[in-house]
Amino acid sequence: MSNLTNIGTVKDILNRHGFTFSKALGQNFIVNPSVCPRIAEMGGAQKGVGIIEIGAGIGVLTYELASRAEKVVVIELDSRLLPILDETLSEFNNIKIINQDVLKVDLAKLIAEEFAGMDVAVCANLPYYITSPILMGLLEAKLPIKSITVMVQKEAAQRICAEEGTRDVGAISLAVRYYSEPKVLFSVSRGSFMPSPDVDSCVIRLDIRETPAVQVDSEEHFFKVIRGAFLQRRKTVANSLSSALGLEKSAVNKALEQADIPLNARPEQLTLHQFKTIAEQI
Repeated sequence: MSNLTNIGTVKDILNRHGFTFSKALGQNFIVNPSVCPRIAEMGGAQKGVGIIEIGAGIGVLTYELASRAEKVVVIELDSRLLPILDETLSEFNNIKIINQDVLKVDLAKLIAEEFAGMDVAVCANLPYYITSPILMGLLEAKLPIKSITVMVQKEAAQRICAEEGTRDVGAISLAVRYYSEPKVLFSVSRGSFMPSPDVDSCVIRLDIRETPAVQVDSEEHFFKVIRGAFLQRRKTVANSLSSALGLEKSAVNKALEQADIPLNARPEQLTLHQFKTIAEQI
């Protein structure tokens, strides 16, 4: 069924299946016909490539992915959508739908079982409320995937893809940049969805690094330092780390001096390499 962005068609499908939107699941279905083909193309969907899609809605993006990729595995939490997807995607034989919470799926096992011999990428239109847990879960799992292409809230996209040393950077920006090379691809207006959300969106792609951006002895300690620095981002790094890590201010100041970082520096001004040095000194 190729006209899944036609509002009349969408309403007819939803009415026949008695489907109502769930605010708790952050459901907003894409009705702009230009969006999903671009996500599929820019997300690397092509022959020989396996795609993991998180959250299918009524299958608008799934249709475009399955038209291009070797195989698509969809992880969809809402069981009410399963009969709808059976109808809208009936012409494809390269789609598998898993009715589970993506945060509880063993993705490494799934990739090994479903995508043998293929390059693998992730594509999704993520619910705003769970963007960070899903992205960090995918990155921290160190899965054998090439990229993650997702549509997220515009503000979240700016924060996730923020360059080191800029005002928008936060702990998640640095964590994402540690594991991947993030890039904003294009904007999507709120009117592209049904129902329309209150904010605009952006499609971003994270190209997974073969090795992390910096080499650290302990990722746990490294990220503890980063999170601690941003815990009170209006304060200096020295004050934030002293408070967050329960350290004497003098000990933190000494670590910063040894790392050649000004004592009045704020967390958003520092790079991954500088945080690495701080972590080594503390």
